[in-house]
Formats: sequence, structure tokens, C-alpha cells
Amino acid sequence: MGGFEGKVALVTGGGSGIGREAALGFARGGARVVICDVDEAGGNQTVALIGETGSEAIFISADVSKPEQVEAAVAAAVDTFGGLNIVVNNAGIGGEANPTGDYSLEGWHKVIDINLNGVFYGMRYGIPAILASGGGSIVNVSSILGLVGWATAPAYVAAKHAVSGLTKAAATEYAQQGIRVNSVHPGFIETPLLTKAGITPGTDGYNFIASKHAMNRLGLADEVASLIVWLASDEASFVTGSQMAVDGGYTCQ
Repeated sequence: MGGFEGKVALVTGGGSGIGREAALGFARGGARVVICDVDEAGGNQTVALIGETGSEAIFISADVSKPEQVEAAVAAAVDTFGGLNIVVNNAGIGGEANPTGDYSLEGWHKVIDINLNGVFYGMRYGIPAILASGGGSIVNVSSILGLVGWATAPAYVAAKHAVSGLTKAAATEYAQQGIRVNSVHPGFIETPLLTKAGITPGTDGYNFIASKHAMNRLGLADEVASLIVWLASDEASFVTGSQMAVDGGYTCQ
């Protein structure tokens, strides 16, 4: 998909998985891209891959739970490329697996700080920069667990549901100021996040999770990235405040 010539996109969690594929999608469309991640090696690899597309990118080491680091990343985008048009708030973690009554306070705060507060910081500092650049789009990566529940993941479920509400509030606030804000709700996707949790093809855990989707498989990162890129494009010019599932039929059952 083209149409991003002259645009600048910032992608958090762009060092791997969905974030990397989205960043590559923007670059192939002509955008210059700022990659934010705590994974320096992964972030720089994404920058190198973007270079192969003929576009430009920079890597900024940023922990999205730290507002000053997100603010600095936005400033770097403006200073390096002259503005900011697109923000994809994608960085996130799974967190510990425990029922609500046993969930650790440390675990709760860590998930909320990254998965919810990190999205807010991306919007808090990204919106003024987008407005100054004449408008654009924000895509917040939530989850199917921002639409339904999941036992032993209270912090993750709470944060992802809250991202949906934050998205709707901001969409309403900026709809007439040239900023569209939408949330994407992936099903279980084959990414390093699941690999680290031991959910790999052929394992019982993988097969169980796959069976929860009507298609009986997990999704791929580029299948989510394609939706993110479309939402940020002019082809989605009348789409704002939407919750868009890309879940292989998980939530339709």
C-alpha cells in the first residue's frame, strides 16, 4: 500500500512482531519511520530492514512506561524528520498468570504501566505533534482480551479494555481536528511474546489456543500489520473510534 510519501510514522514495540511488520508496511508505502523499543538489537534490525525498502528510519530506545522517554521519542521524530503524522501504540507485555485474588501488586502495576499508561503517553505526546503537522492517525494495538475476558490475566484484560475506552474518548475529541484514532484487537498471533511463553507450533498450549479461533490457527504478524497500515491510510478516511478485531473468528463464536 502506497500513499505515505512525506509522512512520518512512530511505532512503539517496533523491534519485532506486529510492530516490525507495521513499520515495514509504512516504509514500503513511502513513510519515514521512528522505531521505539527497549530491544536495541531488534529495533536496529528493523531499521536495517526498512533501509532495504529505500525508505528512512531511526531507532530510539524507549520504555513506554516512562513518560519522559516517550516524549523524547516524539521529539526525535519531529527533530529528525520535521513532523509526525502517525503513531502506532503497539508495545506491550503479557504479564504473570494468576487469578485476581493472587495477582501480585508488582505484576499489576507493570502491566498497567506498559499496556495502558504507555498507550496514553504515546497519545499525550503524539497528539500535539500530529496536530502541528496538519493531522494524521493513531492506531492503538489492544487485543481480543480487550473485548472478552481470560482467566489468570486480570491486569492484561483490564489494560486492553481500557485502551478501547481511551481510544474512543480521543477519537471523539479530535475527530474534527484531523486526527483519527482507532484500536486493533488481534487474536493470538505468532510473535516472540508467545514464543517466550513456550507457546510454539506443535505444543499442547499452541493447539489449545488455536482451537479457540474459528479458523483453528494462530494469526501472523503481517495479517495484523496490514490492518494497522490500512487504518493509518487515507483509504480509512471515514473510520475513527472503531474497535477492529483481526482474530480468525475468535470473538464471533
